Amino acid sequence: MAVNLTIPKKVFAVEGIEIGVTEAGIKKANRRDLTVFKLDEGTAVSGVFTKNLFCAAPVQIAKKHLLLGKPIRSLIVNTGNANAGTGQNGLKNAQEVCKSLGSLLKIEDCQILPFSTGVVLEPLPVEKIIDNLDRAILNIDKNNWMEAAYGIMTTDTTPKIFSEQFNIDQEIFTITGISKGAGMIHPNMATMLGFIGTDLGIKQSLLDKIIKDIADKSFNRITIDGDTSTNDSFIIMATGKSSIRLESENDINYTKVVESLSKAASDLAQKIVRDAEGATKFITLQVEKAASKEEALSIAYSVAKSPLVKTAFYASDPNIGRILVAIGYSNTNIPINRIRIWLNDLLIVENGELSKNYTEESGKNVMKQLEITIKISLDNGYFSEKVYTCDLSHDYVTINADYRS
Repeated sequence: MAVNLTIPKKVFAVEGIEIGVTEAGIKKANRRDLTVFKLDEGTAVSGVFTKNLFCAAPVQIAKKHLLLGKPIRSLIVNTGNANAGTGQNGLKNAQEVCKSLGSLLKIEDCQILPFSTGVVLEPLPVEKIIDNLDRAILNIDKNNWMEAAYGIMTTDTTPKIFSEQFNIDQEIFTITGISKGAGMIHPNMATMLGFIGTDLGIKQSLLDKIIKDIADKSFNRITIDGDTSTNDSFIIMATGKSSIRLESENDINYTKVVESLSKAASDLAQKIVRDAEGATKFITLQVEKAASKEEALSIAYSVAKSPLVKTAFYASDPNIGRILVAIGYSNTNIPINRIRIWLNDLLIVENGELSKNYTEESGKNVMKQLEITIKISLDNGYFSEKVYTCDLSHDYVTINADYRS
């Protein structure tokens, strides 16, 4: 059950983007599992991808197509099969999907980015995808963002969608995006797919920079189980239909635009954690006064990934020594006698020792809450970073034990 995950009351279409969703029976019948994005001419598209050495065939093809520099006019997403660990045959299948879709849309196959998510080491049922492309295209509509949010789900329990309109000098621009992911989540990136569309006009080279900066603060700040997937992809599509256009970082609207896109990406990334497999609590790791960004993140991830810490939070068991232990093996050189730690506003560790005013009852009361912040102050510098995670429950094991059933 998702932890405080909200779905926007209104989903705004993005001019220049149309979406078609259908059921192809890739893994199970009667399930939306094939999604096609159709992009107008002039749309700038950028992406960042997994760093897993076994990156899936669609990831390899998508990266190749982006590097060719031709305008991207379509995305295709299938669930139920990752097309990863499938060798040359997997590459051939991903390319065949692009070729077939390109023929239907009357564009080149290199203008299409393919994405897959699901079980690894199984051949892609390429015929099922190709045979149902016409049905997906027949359903294309600019208002299908919610359908697409459902269409890219795997073990997700709820669709993940962001949609807002923003204002710059009385000019309105729209940002709508979807994501999926619930397990095998850890940078870089996570077993997630994220697609954000906007009607802003953004120069291609600038968008390539912006997406990396945004991903670093959003999708690369979440961890559920410490496993980095083979298929992770995050895409931004800027159609240029708005009168607002960015050409450089010196543009007067640059900060506002990046903040707006960052808000969308952070919301979608955190929704992945809120809907993590078996999660009952949403946990923020906030490390302050670190000597460097790297030091802060090393400690944050060390605590966030610890199964002992995560299971303690699931049980609301204030075994807070586990937090200290995880900090201690974080491969950092920090002054441990200056560390302070809070659970929300409750000081639990002071000067590297148990706080004199701490009681186990007060710790248990905080750990029962649905949203908890573990704040760690190192008193070692001026850097601060946040990472988002969740607890680890019995259901996580059950879901993953039965994943292929």
